[in-house]
Formats: sequence, C-alpha cells, structure tokens
Amino acid sequence: MSSADNSGNQDQKANQTSTIWGGRFAAGPSALMEAINASISFDKKLYKQDIAGSRAHATMLAATGIITDADRDAILQGLDQVEQEIEGGSFTFSAALEDIHMNVESRLREIAGDAAGRLHTARSRNDQVATDFRLWVRAETDEIIDALARLRGALARQAAANADTVMPGFTHLQAAQPVTFGHHMLAYFEMAGRDRSRFVDSRKRLNESPLGAAALAGTGFPIDRHMTAKALGFDSPMNNSIDAVSARDFALEFLASAAICATHLTRLAEEIVVWSSAQFGFVQLSDQFTTGSSIMPQKKNPDAAELSRAKAGRIIGSLVGLLTVMKGLPLAYSKDMQEDKEPVFDAAETLLIVIQTMTGMIDDMVPVKDRLREAAGAGFTTATDLADWLVREADLPFRDAHHVTGTLVKMAEDKGCDLADLSLDDMQSVNSAITNSVFDVLTVEASAMSRQSFGGASPLRVAEQAKEALSAVEKELAE
Repeated sequence: MSSADNSGNQDQKANQTSTIWGGRFAAGPSALMEAINASISFDKKLYKQDIAGSRAHATMLAATGIITDADRDAILQGLDQVEQEIEGGSFTFSAALEDIHMNVESRLREIAGDAAGRLHTARSRNDQVATDFRLWVRAETDEIIDALARLRGALARQAAANADTVMPGFTHLQAAQPVTFGHHMLAYFEMAGRDRSRFVDSRKRLNESPLGAAALAGTGFPIDRHMTAKALGFDSPMNNSIDAVSARDFALEFLASAAICATHLTRLAEEIVVWSSAQFGFVQLSDQFTTGSSIMPQKKNPDAAELSRAKAGRIIGSLVGLLTVMKGLPLAYSKDMQEDKEPVFDAAETLLIVIQTMTGMIDDMVPVKDRLREAAGAGFTTATDLADWLVREADLPFRDAHHVTGTLVKMAEDKGCDLADLSLDDMQSVNSAITNSVFDVLTVEASAMSRQSFGGASPLRVAEQAKEALSAVEKELAE
C-alpha cells in the first residue's frame, strides 16, 4: 500500500471518529485501540433490537414535539432501509464505527441526511445498549421458556407410557428400591418445571425499559419514557436513571438460570450415557442422536448426551465470567460492561440447542423393560419392604426391623440368592414372627405398587401425575 493510500485510510478513520466523538478528538484511534474497543463483531446480533429502539425513540421525540413529524418519517423510512440491507446481506459493518449503534446511525445519516442526526437527541449509547440487550435477553428467554415446555412434554409422555415399567432406583449409584421408569422421568419433569419458572420469573424483572435514562442522569428534554416503554413491550420504564444504565443483574440472572438448567440436564445426560451402555442396557437410543466409531464398527456412541453434558461447562463459565466483570464496578457505566454480551450470547445459544437435543433424545428413547425389571430386583432392593412388613405385621420397632432385615440380607448374600429365595425356615431362624405372607411384599412389582404416598413411585400415583403433567404442558405451550 502506498503512503498516499495509507494516509487516505487514516483520514477516513479520523473522519469516522470525528462523526462519533464530535470535535473533542482530532485523530483516530490506534489499530490496537480499535481492536480492543470495537464490539461490532458480536453486537451486530442486536441490530433488530437497536432498530426497534430507535423507531420507538423517534416516534416519541415527534410526539413530544422535540423533532418534527417530517424528521420522524425520514428516520423511520431510513431505519426500514437499514434493516432491509442488514437482512439482505448488503450492509457493510465497520469496526471503526465500533458498535451496532454507530453503524446503524452512520448508515442512517447517509440515507436520511440531517434528520438522522436528530435521532440521538435525549439518549445515549448507555441507555441504548441497555435497552437493546434487555430486548434481546427477553426474546431468548421466551424461546427457552417454550423449549423447556417441550422438554417437559417429552418427559411427561415417557412417564405416561412407562408408569408401570419397573426399574431400580439408586442412591450412591447403588440399587436402592424399585421405582418405575415413569417415576424417574417425572423427577426430571419437576426439575425442568423449576428451571422454566426461573426464566418466567426473571423475565418479569428484566421487563423494564432503560431508554430515556441517557448517559446516567436522564435528560432535560420533555421525553415520554412511558411511551417508549410501552412501544417496546416493557411493563414500565426503570425508576432510576443511574440504575437503568448500570444494571446487568438481568443478564446475570439469565445466566444463573441457564447454569442451573444446564446442570440439571447434565444429570439426565449422564444417566442416558450410563443407561445406554452394554453393561446397563436400560435404554436404546435412536440413530438420530448417536454416532459410530472410525475404527470399531460395533460402536453406537451417545455423543449427543455427552455433548449436552459437557456444554454446561461453557454456560457455568459464562456466569462466572460476567460475575467477575461486574464485581466491584462503580456506578454508572464503565467500558468493562461491553464484556457482558458475548457470554450471554454464547450461553443462550448453547442452552437452547442442549434443551432441544435432550428433548429429541427423550422422545426417541426406548426403555428396555425386561432389562429394567431384572435390574430392579438385583442388590436386595426389596429389603426395605421386608423391614416395613416386620413393623406392620410383627409389631417390631423400625430400628429392630432394620436389624433383622440386615441379618437376613447377609444370610441371602452368603447363600448367593435374593431375599425372596430364602426359605421361611431361614427367615424364622432370625425372627420367629415372620410368616409366609412376607413373600407377598418381596417382588419388585409389589414393592413399587406399595409406594402410594403422594409423590411416590406407585404406578397408580405415577399415572395420575403423568396425566397432570401432560395437561400442564398443554397449558404452557398455549401461553
């Protein structure tokens, strides 16, 4: 490049900088300053929200007599053209203009002339970016709320179809007591419901408008912040102008909800990985959510579940990263806060694809009922039923019944058989009050059926709750 060409580029950058900063700066930033300062590479994702905010602001400025109707019309027409150019791929984004706000405004000035220069009256990039970001997070929150309802639907359908499919329940990853596959699915249904409620709840708090707070102190122009808030679908304007531009707890709350949700999904993903292994053989996964091996032709790897399990690390990292950025920042706005968007963008995209992937896997997953039933009886899982029988029928205190049952478990272990395979004589050698009716409670089906307390594993309770779950999902999807 010739020195003349280079000089021309420097002049162009200086002119663009002058457009942004006015008369305070005579020269453009260094290449390094531009590289660290520019955010257009990622915040161009906010173009729809930025244009929507500018439309609302321009309309309000005209309604309050701050700009003319003619200027408003020129601005709105120009914004329509800018949006069409961005969506059509013909818009040229400039790092020298730093961010989406100045890129849109610069192009608007080329289209609408002096009228565009009036658009920034009574606002700052501080309230502008806070508004854009809230609008974007709100839209993503709505998508995630819907996706979680669909995940809950998949879990509820599996629960309804497998209300009486007996399987082992685990504690410490050791077989504990018989439950049903449907009951297990409803546990995740409840978790996903709380996840969804966190997003629903946080949406209410974020749905206040920062627009009109300007840099930090508000403005001397007679603006109508309630008008712009309503136009953008906010419940109200934020009460304090300093808080409006400096608050990022809405982003932190979004990330916290996302991190908790992702953590729940890792537990389900981990179980799918384990259950689909040859050693467990509890479920079969479809070809849609598995992959093969480049060297071992027999392999069918649960990669979708493994990736869903891993991606929680990114989401949790995003939360920790933004918490660290915001820690100790003085009010009101600091450039540090430019680092708020990338973690939220990444976490939202990651969480949504994980939820959708898990929904697909749950819908396609086929429980292997014979294997589940076989595993449900391994590991003396009906021992608690024996202890309960001793309490009810032999009138033993539970601690004594616990001791008797433990002795019988040790006897069965030594004999290499299950509790139900001990003879009545074997049992009576430990406690003479035991009768033949004890064997009625020592099947896995009887064990599961007996758990009829509210929220218990009985197929009767599971079928009832699965029906209620499907009804709840239907309402959620209709909202």
